[in-house]
Amino acid sequence: MIKKESRNDIRQKRHNRVRNNISGTKEIPRLNVFRSNKEIFVQIIDDVLGTTLASSSSVELKIKNGGNKEGAALVGVDIAKKCAKLKIKKVVFDRGGYLYHGRVAALADAARANGLEI
Repeated sequence: MIKKESRNDIRQKRHNRVRNNISGTKEIPRLNVFRSNKEIFVQIIDDVLGTTLASSSSVELKIKNGGNKEGAALVGVDIAKKCAKLKIKKVVFDRGGYLYHGRVAALADAARANGLEI
């Protein structure tokens, strides 16, 4: 019997395909997004050193409903402020294999509106 691939397996394949082409450095780090059904998480990553420079999430901000666009926008604002403190102006956007739509787009737009160049 052939096992059917889950949606997450397909997303991870898409993410690996995208990650072959993008990478973050200290000057232009990678902004990675992970979303679950209830929460959204974002990290600023330097792939050369393999370190996380900054992170934010709807859990960290104690947003009541982090699974909607408003919660994602608040996380985007928070990560843009953290990047400003670290003097990071430009990042490479890694959507994590998700469609650039809904919560992922809301997070990116909010970060962009608060001074982060994507």
